This record gives sequence, C-alpha cells and structure tokens, in this order.
Amino acid sequence: MSDRPEPAGPAPGTQSPAHAPLAMMLSLADSRLPVGGHVHSGGVEQAIADGFIRTADELAGFLYRRVTTSGLVTGSIAAAVADGRLDVAAAQRETDARTPSAAARKASLAQGRGMVRLARRMFPDHDWSAHRPATHLPVISGSIGAASSLSGFHTALVLVYTTMSGSATAGQRLLALDPADVAIMIAELGAECERVAAQAAVGLADLSDPILDVFAERHERQPMPLFMS
Repeated sequence: MSDRPEPAGPAPGTQSPAHAPLAMMLSLADSRLPVGGHVHSGGVEQAIADGFIRTADELAGFLYRRVTTSGLVTGSIAAAVADGRLDVAAAQRETDARTPSAAARKASLAQGRGMVRLARRMFPDHDWSAHRPATHLPVISGSIGAASSLSGFHTALVLVYTTMSGSATAGQRLLALDPADVAIMIAELGAECERVAAQAAVGLADLSDPILDVFAERHERQPMPLFMS
C-alpha cells in the first residue's frame, strides 16, 4: 500500500465551472484577464488629475462613494439578470438609462466585450447571442451568474467588489501608495460591499453620482490618459 494521500478532488481541467460558481465568477472578474479591468480606473485617474484624490484617505472615501452609487446600480442590474427578474434586452435598456455619461457607457461596453469572450470559452454550449453585438458589463455578469446557478446576491457581490478593487489598484499605482495600505483599505471596505450587494439583490437601484459622470466625461477628453476610463 502507498503512504501517499489520495487526491482531494478531480484533476485540474476535469471539473465543470458550474461546480464552483462563486470561484469561477471571481476568476472571470479578475483584472488580469481579458475583461480589461486593469486598464479602467473607474474615474480615479481623473479624480487624481483634478485634485479630488491626493491621499490614501481620500482614495478610501472615493472608493466608498463609488461602491455605494455606481456599484449599487450595476450590482442591482447583475442581480436582477442572475435571478431571472430581467432579460438581457431589458437589462441593457435599464443600464443605459442608469448611465448618464456616454464615456461611462463606453467603458462598460468595452469590459462587457471582454466578459463575453471569456463566457464563450467557459460555457461553449451556452447561447450568448442575446449579448451581440454589444453588452454592458453588469448584464453579461448577470447572465454568467444565471448560467452557473449563482444567486443574485453573490453575482452582485462579485461585481461590487471588483468595482471597488479595480479602482483601488489604479489609485495605488497613480499615487505610488504602499500596496499593504491599499490591501487593508480594500479589506476594510469588504463589509460595505456585502451590505451594498444585499441591497442590490432586493431590486433595481436608480440613483446616480454626478461627480463620477463628470470625471468620466473629463477623462474621455484627456489627450494621453494612462487608463481607458
């Protein structure tokens, strides 16, 4: 008899993504993947350029503001799609209606394209035609949540969290902050992300933050920005 322990589970590549939907959703939302989160600052670049963010504390305040406004809205769209309360076409219209800035809509569609590309690879037998020719990030996120039987709450939580963490990473790079300080900042906002995701799962949110729209539009006009948004 061998003293080697038995494998804890199936070999890599043999398990369907649907068996671990939350981990799969987190991997799809990872900024290193073709979704393109690493090139979107969510308004942080313009906020720094305008002097709205100068310190780590001001970055934390911006992240809280972003989570509780745009994070709540996009999370509520994703949750509604995941739970089957909105179909794709209706979700696209609701997202457009809740995104006043044309620049912000453009950024959402750009990231949505990357998410569709990944979804097709992860779920090759699923019909993604409703997301052609373009789709918003929260809409395709909701559809992936539905395809993997993920709850609306968990789908929203992933989107809200990555909305915050992507902007935090951009702020870290632009302000040359200590990565440990930013990691702690992200961890401290975790409870707020859960609270917002729970609210998003209840129904569609319809608030907006004009300053974030202003940053998006001003960033669109920058001659040589480092980030796409």
